Amino acid sequence: MVADLVIHGATLVSDTATFAASVAIKDGKIFAIGDADAMPDAAEHLDATGCHLLPGAIDAHVHFREPGYVHKETWETGTASAAMGGVTTVFEMPNTNPPTGTVDALNIKLKAAESAYVDFGIYGLLGESNLDQLEALIEGGVAAFKCFMGNTFGNLPSPPTGAILEGFEIIAKHGYRIALHAENASIMARRQVKLVEAGRTDPLAHLEARPPVVAVEAVSRAAILAEWTGARIHILHVSSGDELRPLREAKARGVDITAETCPHYLLLDEHAYTDKKSLIRVNPPVREKTHQDKLWEGVRDRTIDMIATDHAPHSHDEKHRDDIWTADCGFTGVETQMPLMLTQVIDGRLGLTDYVRMTSYAPANAFGLYPRKGALLPGSDADIVVVDLGQEHRVDSATLQSKGSSTPFHDYPMRGAPIHTLVRGRFVMRDRKLMTDAKGHGLNVRRVQQMQAPTPRNVETTTAAIVSKVVPR
Repeated sequence: MVADLVIHGATLVSDTATFAASVAIKDGKIFAIGDADAMPDAAEHLDATGCHLLPGAIDAHVHFREPGYVHKETWETGTASAAMGGVTTVFEMPNTNPPTGTVDALNIKLKAAESAYVDFGIYGLLGESNLDQLEALIEGGVAAFKCFMGNTFGNLPSPPTGAILEGFEIIAKHGYRIALHAENASIMARRQVKLVEAGRTDPLAHLEARPPVVAVEAVSRAAILAEWTGARIHILHVSSGDELRPLREAKARGVDITAETCPHYLLLDEHAYTDKKSLIRVNPPVREKTHQDKLWEGVRDRTIDMIATDHAPHSHDEKHRDDIWTADCGFTGVETQMPLMLTQVIDGRLGLTDYVRMTSYAPANAFGLYPRKGALLPGSDADIVVVDLGQEHRVDSATLQSKGSSTPFHDYPMRGAPIHTLVRGRFVMRDRKLMTDAKGHGLNVRRVQQMQAPTPRNVETTTAAIVSKVVPR
């Protein structure tokens, strides 16, 4: 047997272990892991000496805007940005135009996604008006569902609790996870009206309109509904330390609940409203330093399961406004997440295996993709990122692949960068250059048969056990 590619000289990193090994790839899968002299012959060899091999990151929260808002982003530019950022699978949100609430709308989005560089899942919308479409969306190929409990871009109405409960009951029968924008719409609407009436248009008014209680209430309510129905839920963009209590309590009760936070909540605080002005507007808002500290505690004690980006690009003019209420919410992030967080690894705030757990294993496991995705194991998809932890650089919004390249991290110093990205064994980024001939390589993760997870799952029976020997599939 001749492999398609063998990668030599790197240090492999899983969610549980770090060790030196070579990797052989055949037909888009990892064929073998072990000593260099035990690797099969290969059509191509890659010397990765001094680098680290990570499973490709899975960003469970991106907005690529197509269809409907292609001046902000497209599937081509968004997934190109993912490829440059070491992200090999993305889960894309339904608040496009049309929203992904029907099979017809899903098919429009699937057509747009044919230009994707990386693999993808698509969220179906859970709303009050499309409860009769949920099972058809499952049949049509969605990867999960999204419910907007609070308002955000697209102004999709927040369903009443009765409709959310009914949606949970329907989706729970099929085992699909439901991601939630967990903010209380009623409280936020009342607060914003009062602030507008008071003449508040400054950036901090946005923060005041969305106090932590809006998230605490919504997380608690969602957890109760999930506990009642058996639904599997995921809390998006956790922004406050106060949300950790209902998350911990729900997990202790056995609720199947996962949670993510984003780099901007971990690395920015209230000073961003002075420094970045309207650019920082995002839902939920970046909060005070005390919340940032608590979120890091939630990362370390595993209350927070994942790191995602909420990649939500807009044009420059849409982000930079004197009136905070007219500035669109969100900014680009899928390309900068990995180097931003690797910098935190190098600074000692997060372990490298913990980073892999939060960006690869945990999302793959939560959304039913492990071990085909999120792992460096024989038989897994060869979704691999070669990382140089010694590379020093700065975020440059002018070089980002995203159409809406405005980022609050412009000129932010970073250490560590992805230098090669492979999706199912094919280079989509190589030597820090986008491989434009890989456009369209990305596949819908729900259209590929999944592997069975190995059990029991521990260091001895998974990755660490394959050091110094070849383990063919």
